Amino acid sequence: MLRCYKHDGSLEHTSDEAIVLENNDEFLVCGNGRAKITEKDGRSHMTNEPAVLFFYKDHWFNVIGQLKKYGLFYYCNIASPYIIDGREIKYIDYDLDLRVFPDGGFKILDRNEYNYHKKIMNYPEDIDKIVKEELSYLIDMKRHEKGPFAPGIVEKYYNEFEKIKKC
Repeated sequence: MLRCYKHDGSLEHTSDEAIVLENNDEFLVCGNGRAKITEKDGRSHMTNEPAVLFFYKDHWFNVIGQLKKYGLFYYCNIASPYIIDGREIKYIDYDLDLRVFPDGGFKILDRNEYNYHKKIMNYPEDIDKIVKEELSYLIDMKRHEKGPFAPGIVEKYYNEFEKIKKC
């Protein structure tokens, strides 16, 4: 299970499925199909497509490669490095997101939400600095097709996920 929190410790949402595909010194890769997402208000919905999720031990972001009908999209969350607690992957979401489209274009999302939460949750200056540096690093990874943005990497992990699901 995935548990996403906010800086103040409140639960933002959970996801009921994440099959570990790789766990090494740098990152954790998981796959899921149609996962159930439960929001903080109790509402839930199913994701529409399979995804490959990359969580980092030393970077303040996670990356979701979404295999949609119209191509590979990425949804990248600026978030704390993950921790594993029993059978749960936990992290703190810091609002800013990077959306990457199949044509390679990208857009930074939720700047207003970040600024609002920064103010009401009193993000320390060091967190603000880390968040901005990590967003720049993530954009650089995307521009240079590194990590989860490397050609074929999401598909490779998705094929592994499919094999595991068939067992």
